[in-house]
This record gives sequence, C-alpha cells and structure tokens, in this order.
Amino acid sequence: MGTDRETIDAFHRGAFRLVQPIGRGHRAGMDAMLLASLVADDRAIRIADLGAGAGAAGLAVVARLPQAQVLLVERSPDMVDFARRSLALPENAALCKRAEVLEADVSLTGKARVAQGLLDDCFHHVIMNPPFNDPGDRKTPDSLKAEAHAMTENLFESWIRTAGAIARPGGQLSLIARPQSIAEIIDACGKRFGGLEITAIHPRAGENATRILVTAIKGSRARLQMRAPLLMHDQDGSHAFAKVVDDLNNGRKAYPRLR
Repeated sequence: MGTDRETIDAFHRGAFRLVQPIGRGHRAGMDAMLLASLVADDRAIRIADLGAGAGAAGLAVVARLPQAQVLLVERSPDMVDFARRSLALPENAALCKRAEVLEADVSLTGKARVAQGLLDDCFHHVIMNPPFNDPGDRKTPDSLKAEAHAMTENLFESWIRTAGAIARPGGQLSLIARPQSIAEIIDACGKRFGGLEITAIHPRAGENATRILVTAIKGSRARLQMRAPLLMHDQDGSHAFAKVVDDLNNGRKAYPRLR
C-alpha cells in the first residue's frame, strides 16, 4: 500500500505499520527492530526514542510491551510528518494512545533543550539509532537521507549528553551503532552511564561485526562487559535469519541485559 512516493509497511508481522518515504529519507529496517529489543521492562515505563524517524523503534517497543509509553523525538519536519501520519493509521489505533511525536533537536543543551520539551529525569529508557555514516563516505544527493545517515562531529557526545539529562536515575540507555564508534560511545557515556554491555553483531561466524548493540545504566559504576556475539545467520548457507534474530526482529522476544 501507499503511493509512488511512500509506502505503508508492516512490522512485527502486522503488529504495527509505518508510513515511509520511497527513494528519499531514511527507511527503517532490522537496525530499528534490534534496537527496540534492548528494552526488556514489563513496568509502566516512559521511553524516549531519539532521532526516531518515522517511529519504527519506539513503536516496536510499545507494540511488544503493553504498559510502555514512548516519545518519538525527531528533528526533521519531513520525518516528523511521517511519524505523525504513522500514528494516525487505523492499524495503529491500539498503540497511538501510548505514543507521541516531538519535533526537537536532541543536540540542544540546558534551557534550549528543556524549552523544546525534553525535560530532565523523565524517562526510564532512552533509545537511539544515531546517523552512522562517516562524513568521508560517499554522499547521497538526497538531503533528507543525508541528514538521517551522516554522522556529525561529536554526535555521540551530544546525543548521549541529552540521554543522560532526560533519563531517570537508574534509567537505561540503549543504542545501535557501527563497531568503529565503540570508543566514542564509551567516552561519551563517561560518568553519565556505567555498566555498559556491548554485543557485536556478525553476519555469520568468522565474518567481521557490522553493528554493535550497547546498553548502559545512568549512574551505574559497574564495569563494562562484552557479551557473546550475535550471529545474524546460521552456518547452513541460508539467507534466512537465525531463530533468535528472527524472534528479535519480529517482537517475539527481547534481548535483556545480563544484570
């Protein structure tokens, strides 16, 4: 369904749908679903999805967790429009009461951040899938896609600084990124977040990691842990996802922290 400029796509085997652009901007996929799986919390929780795009990760969390509420935070007016139209879909009627969209720049600080609606100490979970392309990578002519994908200087510092401000004490930060960003992420967590747990995602055994999943706890002083790697595919030569990955991708399971 959709038009020649956008589609309406089903996620979690029809549990929710997104309005997404065609040929421009960011289209959500596996990264957003893996990010959503990092929230394993059956309480009545509030989640901030920073850089939410059309809302894939945040809606994936509330589709799986019936007591969760999410604030979809996005800077691009175009993607904000896609997120709001996604919430307005009849197929999302059961979720829209637990989701809001906020047009805001997550890199703002202090009073400017608060003025846009990102208040201190409000959220049990902050999730993010920041732009991850290196500025030296080949540029796309699509300005909307470039904004969604291109990493800016000190991106992790500014985004994780905001996460540290808006998360409650003991709140969880969850993010997905390229392995090359691991040092910047650890540095940005600094004294804000501790107890980091990092999982490398590999296409198959013997192949290099293409993503990392990171969780951390605000105010924790626990040591970093490197978890067992997550393999996307089994070694049978099939292109199908491994069962655990398929379960995470379709909202059948969460990927909880070890501690």
